Amino acid sequence: MNVLITGGAGYIGSHGALAFMDKGHKVTVVDSLINGSKKLIPKNCKFIKSDIANEKKISKLLKKNKFDVIVHYAALTSVPESIKFPRKYYNYNFFKSKKFINICIKHGLRKIVYSSTAGVYGNQIGKIKETDLLKPKSPYAKSKLKFENFLKNLYKKKQIEFMILRYFNVAGADKYLRSGLIQNKGNLIKTLSEVAIKKRKKITIFGKNYETKDGTTIRDFINVNDLSNMHVIAAEKIVKTTNFKSQIFNCGYGYGYTVKQIIDSMQMIIKNKINYEFGPRRKGDIEYSVSNPAKFKKKFLWKPRFNNIKVTLKSALAWEKKIVGGNFRK
Repeated sequence: MNVLITGGAGYIGSHGALAFMDKGHKVTVVDSLINGSKKLIPKNCKFIKSDIANEKKISKLLKKNKFDVIVHYAALTSVPESIKFPRKYYNYNFFKSKKFINICIKHGLRKIVYSSTAGVYGNQIGKIKETDLLKPKSPYAKSKLKFENFLKNLYKKKQIEFMILRYFNVAGADKYLRSGLIQNKGNLIKTLSEVAIKKRKKITIFGKNYETKDGTTIRDFINVNDLSNMHVIAAEKIVKTTNFKSQIFNCGYGYGYTVKQIIDSMQMIIKNKINYEFGPRRKGDIEYSVSNPAKFKKKFLWKPRFNNIKVTLKSALAWEKKIVGGNFRK
């Protein structure tokens, strides 16, 4: 396949690019580098520095290349930031993405795998199915849901075919440490890794009186390597299938950990104490978020390979050491 990836200089997008290339697919990355890093873009893929809404640059790219599928990762993703700057999030995650897809349709590129979020479900107890009620809390999640609905309307008009992947909490680093998370906008496992190697003194746990076993929030953490492979599976399916019936899939493991459990696991790995403090609940945070991944597993006979939380934590820790040690390509 010839794959067009947006946001391929970001954390998840760069892992996606690596996964497609590892399977022998041709990859072109489009990224503005506003949030991404050129260091994370795989060496042997084509890179176009451009905003996704730059019609002149995107049109030029589409005229010169015949792509089989779009994998649309590009987005602003911080929940706390979205609460401070909601217009910024709607502008990028909806309006710019909408313009980008319309440009692609104009040039005959109509198959898309879209990077969405479990945040569209809001706070729900139990394992969440794709058919469950949608009640997003943050502007980030609302902007992603708005774009999902845009894709659904295009599909009804027979203008596109899509696969929407709703991520639960993505964590870890590439299995060969070729990529990982650079920017830290409140990411739990990255912050933990920074504390573990003494890059920072302590971690703040936001909220200690949730109705969970230890009072802290519960999340379903999916390893970024498994998530990336799910994108490859999705893209291969949508490209190979004529008149594909567009669908939505959860991306998670079906079990969750509290923040305190994650801290305890890291302490076991490093055999040392992690310093932490409690802070107030953050606006927009969800108490409980655990997937029901049965639909994707059944459809594609998918079996996760990296679903041990200690494997995920160890990879994040190794990546942080690599960054601090300067052993990261320029």
